[in-house]
Amino acid sequence: MLRIVLTVLYTGLALGANAAQADVAAAQTALAGEMRKLVFHDTAKALPDEGLSDLEGAERRLSEWQGRWVVLNFWATWCAPCRKEMPSLDRLAATSGDSVAVVTVATGRNPPPAVKRFFEEIGVQNLPVLLDPKSALARKMGVFGLPLTVILNPEGQEVARLIGDAEWDSADARAMLDALIGH
Repeated sequence: MLRIVLTVLYTGLALGANAAQADVAAAQTALAGEMRKLVFHDTAKALPDEGLSDLEGAERRLSEWQGRWVVLNFWATWCAPCRKEMPSLDRLAATSGDSVAVVTVATGRNPPPAVKRFFEEIGVQNLPVLLDPKSALARKMGVFGLPLTVILNPEGQEVARLIGDAEWDSADARAMLDALIGH
């Protein structure tokens, strides 16, 4: 009896893992246009548990978004490509519902008033802002240029990254995200 229970358990675990791998494989085949810059990892990478803060100074962690796919964008107020890219992330956040969370991390010296002004100037209204003032998370994650966007699976692990700006609400980006979340 124990052998049957273990067989069923291991089979279920294997099928669950294969489903997640199938979603990533489907997303890789859905890459088109500028989404071809998105590089999927062979295996998911654990994230460092680095403390961040929001614009009001409250402590925040990336684990708050576990259970969902996450588009995690590293940026700075002085970054021209970030200014170009941010509105598309805002539109993605406004239209993704519960299927995908879009989270931004202002890394380096980005005082809250400058971040608020940046968002006001470009009309961003739907994005949470996390602050990484000493770039501790960015360094631990190997972020060496901006903008940089990573895709996190529902377990909170990095599965892909894109260096440079992209139109995150484009048909190509949505097709990739739909493939990831299994639509």
